[in-house]
Amino acid sequence: MIEDVNQSQTISLTHQQLYETDYMLWLEITFEQIKHRQTDQIDWDNLAEEIEELRIALHHKIDSYLRQLLIHLLLYEYWTTEREKSGSDWCDKILDLQDELESLLEQSKTLYNYFLSRIDLIYLRARRGVIQKTQLDSSVFPEKCPFSESELLDFNFYPES
Repeated sequence: MIEDVNQSQTISLTHQQLYETDYMLWLEITFEQIKHRQTDQIDWDNLAEEIEELRIALHHKIDSYLRQLLIHLLLYEYWTTEREKSGSDWCDKILDLQDELESLLEQSKTLYNYFLSRIDLIYLRARRGVIQKTQLDSSVFPEKCPFSESELLDFNFYPES
């Protein structure tokens, strides 16, 4: 390091190097600094980046679980020729996905609102995937999501064709 650099710049360089070379140690140190309110020593830039990445990861999880849930609900309701063979597996998957979503959504009203705001867009993606998988005509599947938000999270709900 350059000798003329002041101490705070040296700490920042050290934080950056630690962040890049030993992420777990960086996490432990940052956690301790926050816990002990050592705000002058925290690596704010990388901490802000990590918080943003956590937000994105949570949103991605919700989108992914919702898409898979919608796919399996659509398969169950509309791919009737395969229901006898695969329906039980689809039901198991639906319950698993509802459970995963519930676990995430009960943590935060903000995440629940995000879930609600994504249903229409994610439905279109799920519909596209189901059309490709089943090779059924696109007119078989509604253009708008046929499931209410409460049905999506209802462990007793199975669509009827």
